[in-house]
Amino acid sequence: MKEDHLYLRLVKSLLPSPFSIAIVLTLVTYVMAWLMTDSQDDSTPYAIQLLGFWEQGFWELLSFSMQMVLILVLGHTLALSSFADHMLNTLTKYCTSTASAAAIVSLLSIGVSFFNWGLCLIVGAVFARKVGEYAKRNSLALNYPLLGAAGYSGLMTWHGGFSGSAPLKVAESNHFLVETIGKIPINETILSPMNLTAWGLLMVIIPSLFYYLGSRSSATALPDFHPPSINDLIKVKGAEKLDHSRLLAYGLGGIILLFSLYKIISSNQSNFSFINLNYINFVLFGLCLITHGTIHTFLIAMQKAVIGATGIIIQFPLYAGIMGIMKYSGMVLIFSDFFIQISTPTTFPVFTLLSAAIVNTFVPSGGGQWAVQGPIVCNAALVLGVPINKAVMALSYGDQLTNMLQPFWALPLLGITQLKAKDILPYSFIVMLVGLVIFTGVLLIF
Repeated sequence: MKEDHLYLRLVKSLLPSPFSIAIVLTLVTYVMAWLMTDSQDDSTPYAIQLLGFWEQGFWELLSFSMQMVLILVLGHTLALSSFADHMLNTLTKYCTSTASAAAIVSLLSIGVSFFNWGLCLIVGAVFARKVGEYAKRNSLALNYPLLGAAGYSGLMTWHGGFSGSAPLKVAESNHFLVETIGKIPINETILSPMNLTAWGLLMVIIPSLFYYLGSRSSATALPDFHPPSINDLIKVKGAEKLDHSRLLAYGLGGIILLFSLYKIISSNQSNFSFINLNYINFVLFGLCLITHGTIHTFLIAMQKAVIGATGIIIQFPLYAGIMGIMKYSGMVLIFSDFFIQISTPTTFPVFTLLSAAIVNTFVPSGGGQWAVQGPIVCNAALVLGVPINKAVMALSYGDQLTNMLQPFWALPLLGITQLKAKDILPYSFIVMLVGLVIFTGVLLIF
């Protein structure tokens, strides 16, 4: 797709920065709640109550925010290691055109997303950048924004994988809805025939789509890349030698990885529900120490990686505030109840997908959305006779779908690739439409 295409020019002219989008969404949510919901305390003006809901939600996800920051920063740090650098550089040799590069980047991003969404985001971003660096060194003409969108495409598939918040949560024996729906193992959600079919279609169709878009796109200017150097020669003496000792990094990293492996071997949980964000971050921490080899290079890589998480740190509280308004005002109930009222057992999964997609636009957090919308969806599914596992996956599909429209989770990618949201969203929007067809199709067929 040529850069002067009317569609691209229109979308780019309408998109501000992700932070401005978060502010606008906050204002829109506030006004909608004020118009659609009622006061819960006659002694306080409702406008003030809504501000209270916003402030209450603003601080509710600080722990989750830190988990998100760590998984992104540690993943980026791992990608800056010489080991990861060698692996990704090997793949760049096959990226000789925009079509082949976009297809390979998207295939890698989607493949990694099945195992972990955080690694998918970072690997997709770093690989897209490395392809850009490779193209610049070898004077190859590429459409760089399309590569950025390809690196981000895995965020439309993550909730159906092994880091999916909803399917992993309901697989726990003590999740908060266990008395209502019981325990649902991952072989009925993540490993169900429906989800594996969706996954197979995504692995084939999305890279093919990027190949097609790449074959019709024109080349764009590449940024002035400045690859970070984390192995600067410095003279050390005294206790500073500890920072450059491989024994220290290998020792701590080895202990972390061995203990993580022990938890897998000794676990009696066949669904591996103990694998959560804390566990992933713990493993990433150990891998970073091992692959960098010294505390010195690890810390320098961490400093460079933190820059890519700046947007997450400052914007997550805003989205938590939006979630607070929707949750405590009852607005999320209104959205969900509307779809329930117009649903049949056949159409309910599709409407659940659509409602989850809308909510995710305002609250881009899979775990947070499941906590708010999950009880409503499950109760409605029981009333309509829809299998709970199908309802869970329908919500998961909707949550991940509009990540292609909501640039919040693209912030680390934008920082790494030196792109802007308006550069990738025109392409990711097309990916979202294709994903909508795939997810709707499997929900209706199975």
